[in-house]
Amino acid sequence: MVLVLVLSMLAFDVYCTQAFLENGNKIKSRTFLSPEFIMGPGSVESKTYYDIDFPRGHIALKSFNAEVVDQAGNPVPLFETYFHHWLVGKYYEHRPSDRNFTRNSGLCQGQILGQYFGLGSETRKTATDIPDPFGIEIGNPAEIPEGYQEKWYLDVHAIETRGVEDRLGCIECRCDLYNVTNDEDGNPIKPDYKGGLQCCYGETRCKLSRGFQGGKRSISLRYTVKWIDWDSSVIPVEIFTLDVTDTGKRLHGSTGISPENGCQVEYAVESCTATNAAGNGCVDIKRNNLTMPTGGYVIYAVAHQHVGGIGSTLYGQDGNIICTSKPIYGNGNEAGNEDGYIVGMSTCYPEPGSVKITAGENLTLESNYNSTNNHTGVMGLFYLHIAKQAPNMTFSHPPVQMHESIKGTTYAWSIVVFIGLAVTIAVAVRSWLKKRREGGYNPVPK
Repeated sequence: MVLVLVLSMLAFDVYCTQAFLENGNKIKSRTFLSPEFIMGPGSVESKTYYDIDFPRGHIALKSFNAEVVDQAGNPVPLFETYFHHWLVGKYYEHRPSDRNFTRNSGLCQGQILGQYFGLGSETRKTATDIPDPFGIEIGNPAEIPEGYQEKWYLDVHAIETRGVEDRLGCIECRCDLYNVTNDEDGNPIKPDYKGGLQCCYGETRCKLSRGFQGGKRSISLRYTVKWIDWDSSVIPVEIFTLDVTDTGKRLHGSTGISPENGCQVEYAVESCTATNAAGNGCVDIKRNNLTMPTGGYVIYAVAHQHVGGIGSTLYGQDGNIICTSKPIYGNGNEAGNEDGYIVGMSTCYPEPGSVKITAGENLTLESNYNSTNNHTGVMGLFYLHIAKQAPNMTFSHPPVQMHESIKGTTYAWSIVVFIGLAVTIAVAVRSWLKKRREGGYNPVPK
């Protein structure tokens, strides 16, 4: 079995290399470190870093992967430092006081959820690869205003949970654990707001266990970017971020978050009653209808949820499923497999040309959470990469997960190799699933 697997992998690698050579565009990769931030027990880091290290030139981004590391470069587990989210976005700068921010293609107001890349605790095990011949175009001289430079920012929100009284309460930003009455801007927090981003902003501190002693430490976000040079063979993709809390309203001139304006970003899940438990098994279902301003073929899709999430589905106007994305929960003590935490999200790579969204189509986004207990500050986002055209595609670097088949069209023998590899992997996955929970929710240990 091992020999078959090795041979299959080698043959598949040869096939992928041939596809890469036909494209004639070398994939480049570079790993960077964010600025260090100092974390003490219970502390919160919420900050935007400008002009971060990033590939330059007219290129096509192929993937962005990241993880939290300590000063020695060792991965930091989520039960020590919980990364609520990190966001990477683009702006044009003439000087530090003159910045023009760009955003993805939608759908939220202003700069809300306007990032090009962004994940949270699921960072380590969520695929971000963009299949060939697609890419995210950046650095196009024709789009950069005269006298400006294209630059990138990193927004981080991390919560140090070493020594805290209630880990789950801290990462869900429960207001009573942070002992705050005003938000980051000094505005009073409404009495019915029990937890979320308004309560765990930078320099707040979550309640520690009595008598806990612990020092501060430096951590960073280590991120790897892959790209290729831009040429006429690359097909650009548009990035869409959908939010299940989007009210659909856009107040004139308002770009921020308010109950009457657009994407709310977060929401609360109330615990189920005995009646609800009998009816739906304690599952909180939140749905929303969203209209797509433009159309195209879905190349990639993935959801973003917090602890308690059990999956999210995006439906087309005809009721057909565009993508279902489910969380992967850890069941160990090592970084990347933390017990009770979401450590990855399954992704969708539809067969090219098989999933099309039309301009003006009314989509339905559904986000499901386990409601055995209350959850505050949860999210129900969905990321889409959409291309105007969809030729056959191959992976220069296979993604971590593929929900849809990927066709190889150049070499007939590659089909046989792929089937052999798929069967081998299926056997291994079946064994692996017996040892691991995927999509199952268990509370974060205290």
